Amino acid sequence: MKKTTFILVAASMATGLMSSAPTKSSNPFGLVYGDAITENVKGKVNIHPVSYKLNGIAIAANVYTPANYDASKTYPAVVVAHPNGGIKEQTAGLYAQRLAEAGYITIAADAAYQGASGGEPRHTDKPAARTEDIRGMADFITQYAGVDANRLGALGICGGGGYTLKTAQSDKRFKAVATLSMFNSGEVRRNGFQNSDVATIQPRLQKAAAARAQEAAGGKILYSGVASITDAEIARTPTDLYREGYEYYYRTHAHPNSTFLYTTSSLLDLMTWDATAGLELLNQPLLMMAGSKADTKYMTDEAFAKATNAKDKELFIIEGATHIQSYWKPEYVNQAVAKAVGFFGKTL
Repeated sequence: MKKTTFILVAASMATGLMSSAPTKSSNPFGLVYGDAITENVKGKVNIHPVSYKLNGIAIAANVYTPANYDASKTYPAVVVAHPNGGIKEQTAGLYAQRLAEAGYITIAADAAYQGASGGEPRHTDKPAARTEDIRGMADFITQYAGVDANRLGALGICGGGGYTLKTAQSDKRFKAVATLSMFNSGEVRRNGFQNSDVATIQPRLQKAAAARAQEAAGGKILYSGVASITDAEIARTPTDLYREGYEYYYRTHAHPNSTFLYTTSSLLDLMTWDATAGLELLNQPLLMMAGSKADTKYMTDEAFAKATNAKDKELFIIEGATHIQSYWKPEYVNQAVAKAVGFFGKTL
């Protein structure tokens, strides 16, 4: 088995030793978001942990069924793709639960190589795998009892939003597409956040190629990203996305399966990929949501402009919200859920 070592390098990210390690969630389903289901009660929204194989890899997922779910009836369904570094127990689960409360059967799955899903090397983060994850959720949920396969929607959050846009370009099983705080992983890994690292593209590609060569030779697997961070380093982080992201993932909504790490060799794929390339192929109804104060909003704006053939496309601004606040803060989540429910209600 290959050894691993960590290289804590990421555009605009502080690194260090975490002052307190995340602890396992006390929720029986591992959920770390507010008002999460703690037990399945008859007549209410229920959660169903499931597992299925995708290209030989075991995928861990949660299916949410609406109140008074009856397998003999038919329901619209929505797949929810989690953020980069996120897992199904965090904001993806929150939105899946809220959509189930509105009458949808929903699924949130851990990406292959991440979370509780299988796959080696761990924390591989390649766009082709992430888009395949979304197709895999569609494969599974459209076979689920009660799901109307002709009324399938997708909601992608952060990096999951970018991957959802890419998936829906070709996979027309998705009849409606929504994103929240969309993050174009390829653009950021290539150019740096807010295009801050354009000058270092070639050296970073060389490092990624060297990491791939080391893996191929049986050497240590190199990782990029942030393994841990101190409170002081969080406070000094200048951008809302990363400062609030560290607080969310390493403090307030920490889960042992969630990590900011990704294999350095993944950059070979990430840096040559873009969520907006070919976006004219997306012809389904499209809703893109972003906070007015989100420092990532420029990525939503870029994608929205390029989705020239999307039907009835709409850009919804959540006033006052930052990127991370749209993950959990009730006043912003409520707005996003209400908008998504209205959108899917009209399009599915």
